[in-house]
Amino acid sequence: MQSLLNEYTRQQEEVCRRNDNIAPRLYEEYGVNRGLRDENGNGVLTGLTNISKIVSSKIVDGKKVSCDGELWYRGYRVEQLISALGEEEMGFEKIAYLLLMGELPDKEQEKQFRNFIGGCRTLPTNFTRDVIMKAPTEDIMNSMTKSILTLASYDEKAKDTSVSNCLRQCIQLISEFPLLAVYGYNAYIHYEKNASMFIHHPDPALSTAENLLMLMRPDQKYTKTEAKVLDTALILHMEHGGGNNSTFTTRVVTSSGSDTYSTIAAAMSSLKGPKHGGANIKVMEMMEDIRNHVRDYEDKEEVAAYLEKIVDKEAFDRKGLVYGMGHAIYSLSDPRERVFKQYVEKLALEKGREEDLHLYQNIEELAPKIIAEKRHIFKGVSPNVDFYSGFVYDMLGIPVELYTAMFAIARIVGWSAHRIEELICTDKIIRPAYMSVMEEK
Repeated sequence: MQSLLNEYTRQQEEVCRRNDNIAPRLYEEYGVNRGLRDENGNGVLTGLTNISKIVSSKIVDGKKVSCDGELWYRGYRVEQLISALGEEEMGFEKIAYLLLMGELPDKEQEKQFRNFIGGCRTLPTNFTRDVIMKAPTEDIMNSMTKSILTLASYDEKAKDTSVSNCLRQCIQLISEFPLLAVYGYNAYIHYEKNASMFIHHPDPALSTAENLLMLMRPDQKYTKTEAKVLDTALILHMEHGGGNNSTFTTRVVTSSGSDTYSTIAAAMSSLKGPKHGGANIKVMEMMEDIRNHVRDYEDKEEVAAYLEKIVDKEAFDRKGLVYGMGHAIYSLSDPRERVFKQYVEKLALEKGREEDLHLYQNIEELAPKIIAEKRHIFKGVSPNVDFYSGFVYDMLGIPVELYTAMFAIARIVGWSAHRIEELICTDKIIRPAYMSVMEEK
C-alpha cells in the first residue's frame, strides 16, 4: 500500500502545482509582503515587545544608514551582559532570569533561581526508558518534540494557562531540555548505530553548559574554557526578537489559548527548518568541502579563488551561497559573532585547531568582499553567529545531530519570555488576512 500511495502522490503532484499556482504579479498588485517582509527585506510590524531589541541601522540627517549590529536584552546590550560576568562565571541562568522576569536578579534571587533550574533538571520516573528510548531517530528535534508533548501527560495542570502556571512550566522545560536532547541522541546512536549507550544523571549544582558537557561525555570531564565557551554560545542564542520564525510561532500559538507544551512543540517544529535553526550545519558542510579543495589555508589567493567558485555556483552545493555570511537584519556586523569570536579563538588555541581557525579567519575577511562584488550588494555583508557556532560545537565534540538542539536549549528561554509577555499584554488571537484570488466556477 505504501508504494502505491507513493506512486499516486507523485502523479498528483502536478495536479496540485497546476491548481495552487498564484502569479507573482498578484502579490505586488495587492501589496502583499511575502514572508511578512517588504521589498527591502524589512519585517512587517506585527507586534510590540519589551524583551529584546535588534539594531542594524540608524537615522542620520534624515536618512537610514547601516550601522554595526546591536542586540539588547531587557535594556542591556548583550556584550555588556557577557563582559560583566566573571572570567569563569556561568551566566546562562542569570541571563535567563533577566529575560523571563525583566530585571537582573540580586544574589539571593539568582541563587534561588539556579536552585530551581537545578532541582527541576529531572524527568518523570521511567520517562527516559518509556518515551525517549522508544522509536529513536537521528532527528533529535523530532525526538525532543515528541518528549515535550508527552511531558504534558505528566502535568496535572497541563491546560492551565495562568501566567504563574505557564512560568512554572517554562522553567521546568528550560531545565529539562538538555536531558531531552542528550538522552535522545544517546538512544539514537545505541539503537540505530550500534554504539554503547550511557545515561548520566545531571548534577543540580552545575550550570546548564557544564551539565551539557558532562552528560554528553563518557568520562563526564570538561575544561573551564569549554564550559565558558558553551555558556557564552547559549547566551548569544537565547533570544533574537519577536519576529524570528520560531518566536513568532510561539506568540501565534500562545494567542490561540493553547497550552505551554503545545506552544513550545510548535516552536521546535519551526526552529528545526533548515532556513531557520539548521544554518550552522550548512556552514560545517561547506567548510569540509573547502578543506577538501584548498591545500594551503594561509594562501588567501587560493581561498579566494575557491570562494569565487562557490559564489559563481560552480562549487559546493552550487546554490551560490557562502553559508554563515550575511543576515536578514544585520549588514555591517552581527553583534553575536563579534562577541563569540574572541571565545572561539581561545578555545581553538586550547584544542590545537589554529590551522582551522586561520581558514575561518581568511574566509571571514575575503567572503564579504567577493559576495559584495559579484552580487552587487552595497549594504554590506558580514559573518553571522552561525559562521563560528558549528566550529565551536565541533571543537567541543558535540555531534552534528545535536547542533540544532543546542540552539533550542538556548532559545527556549526567549520563547518562554515571549509566551509570558503575550499572555500578559495581548490576550487577542493573532489572525492575519489572506486575500482569495480563487476563480469562481
